[in-house]
Amino acid sequence: MSAVISPLAPKHIPDLPPIAGIRMATAAAGIRYTGRTDVLLALFDEGTTAAGVFTRSKCPSAPVEWCRARIKYGKARALLVNAGNANAFTGRKGRTATRLTAALAAKAAGCKPDEVFLASTGVIGEPLDVGKFAAVMDDLRACAAPGRFLEAAQAIMTTDTFPKVATARAVIGGTNVVINGIAKGAGMIAPDMATLLSFVFTDAAIAAPALHAMLKDSVADTFNAITVDGDTSTSDTLMLFATGKSGAPRIAKAADPRLRSFRWALRQVVARLAELVVRDGEGARKLVEVTVEGAVSRASARRIALSIANSPLVKTAIAGEDANWGRVVMAVGKAGEPADRDKLSIWFGDVRVAHRGERDPNYDEARVTAVMRKPEIALKVALGLGKGRDRILTCDLTKEYVTINGDYRS
Repeated sequence: MSAVISPLAPKHIPDLPPIAGIRMATAAAGIRYTGRTDVLLALFDEGTTAAGVFTRSKCPSAPVEWCRARIKYGKARALLVNAGNANAFTGRKGRTATRLTAALAAKAAGCKPDEVFLASTGVIGEPLDVGKFAAVMDDLRACAAPGRFLEAAQAIMTTDTFPKVATARAVIGGTNVVINGIAKGAGMIAPDMATLLSFVFTDAAIAAPALHAMLKDSVADTFNAITVDGDTSTSDTLMLFATGKSGAPRIAKAADPRLRSFRWALRQVVARLAELVVRDGEGARKLVEVTVEGAVSRASARRIALSIANSPLVKTAIAGEDANWGRVVMAVGKAGEPADRDKLSIWFGDVRVAHRGERDPNYDEARVTAVMRKPEIALKVALGLGKGRDRILTCDLTKEYVTINGDYRS
């Protein structure tokens, strides 16, 4: 957790209302950090349903494996999260740690370990000391209270510079429901089915299969459409918990028309959390929206957009406030997707810098310099081949990113 807050941080942090059926507590367990909280325990009332999507990394963390094996039951009574240690690439010790920490949380919640979900974030490859959890579990259980979403977001931060929270309301069957979300993430961000860690909570009454369908649908153009550095984490976890305490009618199927408002609100919460992750990209000074249009398909547009957004040369040029469209051309060409150099056009903001395979004849250095000095930059590429269009959010790449990651284990 950095003492210097990202210049892209939001000016206002919303108040997240309590959600009936959820109590939370945080503690300073000293897993890696000193002088700050690093453990979150969320306790759910009986009847809470759960859904989740997780990293597709072939080297997943032990907590991801634990959650995957239990999400099929769709029931949750507790969530235990720690920062500072990812419990990834920890072998048998890591699996033992998940089993023991789940048992501790199950005892606190008065439930079975299979109703406990776990998530860990931090350094990869170091054993996780279960004794750290045991030392604070009684206090966590005793102090658990409604609300406290901001405290929860703060407890799961690693190199984040600000807590990431979002909230929205929806209507189901004439009854208001609340959706709150928290997230953490600043580096190792190129999600594949989820993001580093994100947890969304609602008082709606929705069956687990319907929750899963909506959650999976919400990810494609939010968490899976962002990148900070092109690296997918071993720990990516996105979970949604529904307590059913709002009084709204219980919904069994995702296609139920009564979920229209909820589906929209859920996407708003997830999209906001995804954007906040990019705004807190390690060392970031610029928020960059990369749009590719005129591709042969949407999938092709996405692959090209990701090629641009993940290019160190493009990202460092933006950090230097240099509208280097030559690097954008390079990123388009290397994507392996259909492209025609002589049909290509490129914009930075509202300034077209390249057109039909060469510098725009009306290129104006002063105008494009003004665009590049802004904290938020829109970069658009038109391929002129079809109707495929997609958008990716990313950030620039600065010297601070190298500093943060060069010293990460120090």
